[in-house]
Amino acid sequence: MVAGYHLIWTAYGYWLPNEPRGSTSHTVRVEKLKPLGEVHYGRKQVQPSSATLREFHDQARELLTHVVLTFDDEDINLIGKTIGDQIVEHGYTCYACAVMPDHVHVLIRRHRDKAGQMIQFFQEATKSALVDAGKRTPHPVWTDGPGWKGFINTRGDFEREIEYIRRNPEKIGRPEQVWDFVKPYQGWLPGYRG
Repeated sequence: MVAGYHLIWTAYGYWLPNEPRGSTSHTVRVEKLKPLGEVHYGRKQVQPSSATLREFHDQARELLTHVVLTFDDEDINLIGKTIGDQIVEHGYTCYACAVMPDHVHVLIRRHRDKAGQMIQFFQEATKSALVDAGKRTPHPVWTDGPGWKGFINTRGDFEREIEYIRRNPEKIGRPEQVWDFVKPYQGWLPGYRG
């Protein structure tokens, strides 16, 4: 039984359909990106080297319609606040969140809304907030597509994913993020309270 969702989505240009790491795409819709490589559905077991990734992204930047942008501290705070507003509005329980310069991680307890719907709500609201703030006009905010959904089934899964998300900013030399909408995980699982 699914107890929660690890939701991940990326900023425009950061995880293309024919990404060397693999993707959730089945096809490359943009013709000029097809020469970059074949689509591999799912995350590849053996990941490419940093040099291979840099080469791929350097080539991709030349082909993309828009410049590839990262989120600055102001953007990150706005995205986090907007995610928090959506969590409250939809009645979600969030156990972890990291807004990175090029992607977002959110760990949500199972809810009546499906994982894909949640990502869509978050993407639409954060895009509107960034556009309204004059931060992304006329520029796409998120990579097209449904993002990634990891399904959480056990207490151990929750604990591992929370720690992974918590440490994500630290891995790139940024401080740990503390969001007021993130609740402490206390061992909840369907039919069990720890």
